[in-house]
Amino acid sequence: MLAVIESIAPGVDLRRIRADRPLREQVGLDSMDWLNLLDAFAERLSIEVPESDYDHLETLETAVEYLAGRRAAQSAQPTPAQAQVPVRLRPMRYRIGSTWVTVRPIGPGDAALEADFIRSLSDETRYQRFMAVVREAPSAKLRALTQVDQQRDLALVAITSQDGRERIVGAARYGVDATRTGCEFAIALADAWHGSGLAGILMRMLIDVARRRGLATMEGIVLATNRRMLGLARQLGFRVVPDADDRDTVRVVRSLQERCGAGGAP
Repeated sequence: MLAVIESIAPGVDLRRIRADRPLREQVGLDSMDWLNLLDAFAERLSIEVPESDYDHLETLETAVEYLAGRRAAQSAQPTPAQAQVPVRLRPMRYRIGSTWVTVRPIGPGDAALEADFIRSLSDETRYQRFMAVVREAPSAKLRALTQVDQQRDLALVAITSQDGRERIVGAARYGVDATRTGCEFAIALADAWHGSGLAGILMRMLIDVARRRGLATMEGIVLATNRRMLGLARQLGFRVVPDADDRDTVRVVRSLQERCGAGGAP
């Protein structure tokens, strides 16, 4: 584990790291480098670590205990082809800059928040997400966005709270395709959160859950002019494929049998 830390944060003095203190504070990593470190732990030890269990890796002591237990349990379990790892969808909290963000599955009770979120987006951002400039989402669209079968598909929202009032600052989802072996994703962030690292967090969560549910591929349709999203997709291991039917868009495609790259995300 110390070797992995040194590879992600080469300037850190490993001798000064205390096993009983929060590791991220000692290493001084931003949110995306921290996720890269946790992914690297799992990859180095050939252990599947659900993102919902990342809080068990807070310190070196708890991480060693957790990973040792996972490794022992994994070696005793059937192969993934025989039994899938259970997927728990529970809220996750991330500190991005000075703001705490909660990522959780969306629900029917979030219709008003979702409407406010769509209304707050700039025309450009709304067009990048919906391929159309509509300020208000029809009620049928809001129902489709918030009433999701989370066992088959997945829809997440990133929520901040200020003065007791919640608001959505990001949303990401995937829908399983007709073959039930792949899925298509979509993502949108509030304009002020572009470049914050939140998009990378949401995409990694989608990829993590889709992989553990046994899906083989993930793809999305992206405007050819959306350089930020295309850059993120490439860093997460997606291939960019021209869209034969529309020159204004491209397809990004990724195998879910491979882990996210270690290069981080914008």
